[in-house]
Amino acid sequence: MNFPLTDLRGIADLLGDTLAPALGSDASRGLSHGELVDALGVVEQLGRIADAARLALAGEVGRRADSEFGDDRITAQYGCGSAQELVERATLVSAATARARLRDAKAITSRVTLTGQTRPAPLEHARAALASGRLGADALTTIVDALRPLLGRCTVDEIEAAEGELVAAAVGDAGEPACGIHELKVMATTWALYLDPDGTLPDEEYAQRVRGIRISRRAHRGLRRISGDVTDDVAAQFDRLMDAHLNPRVQDRRPRFVDDEADARAGEAAERVLDPRTADQKRHDAFASILSAAAGAVATPTLGGAAPTLIVTTTVEDLADPDGVAFVESAGGPVAIPASFARHAGCHGTIHRLTLADTGAIKALVVEDRVFNHWQRKAIGARDGGCIIPGCTVPAAWCEVHHVVDWARAVRPRSTTGCCCAGTITTASRRADGRSAWSTVCRTCDHPPGSTRTDNGADPTGCC
Repeated sequence: MNFPLTDLRGIADLLGDTLAPALGSDASRGLSHGELVDALGVVEQLGRIADAARLALAGEVGRRADSEFGDDRITAQYGCGSAQELVERATLVSAATARARLRDAKAITSRVTLTGQTRPAPLEHARAALASGRLGADALTTIVDALRPLLGRCTVDEIEAAEGELVAAAVGDAGEPACGIHELKVMATTWALYLDPDGTLPDEEYAQRVRGIRISRRAHRGLRRISGDVTDDVAAQFDRLMDAHLNPRVQDRRPRFVDDEADARAGEAAERVLDPRTADQKRHDAFASILSAAAGAVATPTLGGAAPTLIVTTTVEDLADPDGVAFVESAGGPVAIPASFARHAGCHGTIHRLTLADTGAIKALVVEDRVFNHWQRKAIGARDGGCIIPGCTVPAAWCEVHHVVDWARAVRPRSTTGCCCAGTITTASRRADGRSAWSTVCRTCDHPPGSTRTDNGADPTGCC
């Protein structure tokens, strides 16, 4: 049978002429619920047929790109280095899409032997279901990913039995409804484990030998690259920690009863703040929080009898200079960072003022406690109830207690001069000069904490 290339061009033009006006005018908004669902199914059926044609043609390109064709290889005729490059150029798809098509197509493409005989495709049932438009590309990928590693390791009858059951489940044969991709993946994994339990399990020896994490010793514009390979259990634990830090709090979305008038006033007074960070930036900040928590954990090994504390050093002149420089210790030696980081770290850390003589001798060492103690933290947490930044729902137990008025302005750590702030949000809300981008007003007297109050005799260093 000849390939209907001319007919396909006419069908493509007809389909474009039919759908283009409707799609351009948002005609789908006029569909009822039932019609919209039916339209999804019809368009998906068209997509499955198109996917079958894509994979069939990609498989033929892959076959003709084999070395057995010699100088007549299709890639050589079109000046491409590989079948993937040819598919990319001809279809204008990404490299990942072209690679995936060729991988899946190889499992459903028949082969011609040297004697001219045609050998069936490795997954013949999947090829037939795909050609009929009943099997989708996602379902085919799921089946191929599970059964392809078993080719050559299990008998043909075993592969055929597993393939037949998976294809039947994916298309809904024997009067049964078609299963979803998630259910199909579970079934495919079960079949793979049953047919070859040793081959489908992770290679533990290889994983233990290759595992590792590397951090670049040189920084590029203040960033250092982390790369490496971790075992599945470590990756799963990391994912759980990321979920704990980044997932929205479900209890904040539960139904609750509020006073309409009071809620309206609160909505007008408090503007919801959108988090400007990207997903990668959120994971970075969550990773920083995890490291900080691990450094202070009791089970963490110590360095020189103390917790592995991040040490930031700078001079008095650099600390006061908006463009000053500070240094942190790393495996490759001191790393220069902006002095604004030192000012921010000092806001919730301990400052050691070291005085050196011209010869380098230590003349004086003064430890100044600018950290709120645990009693002050409890009092501030009870007062604020959580992070005070509008729109932030982090509870008080997860917050850092920050100085509303910078400690450098001679305000000692008192319960009236601190507030609860989520660490990652506070870091993002610091200006380049190190000052907080938020201004806080005391709930009791509507004055900024740390402001001078002489009308009622209150302590001039605090509020209320």
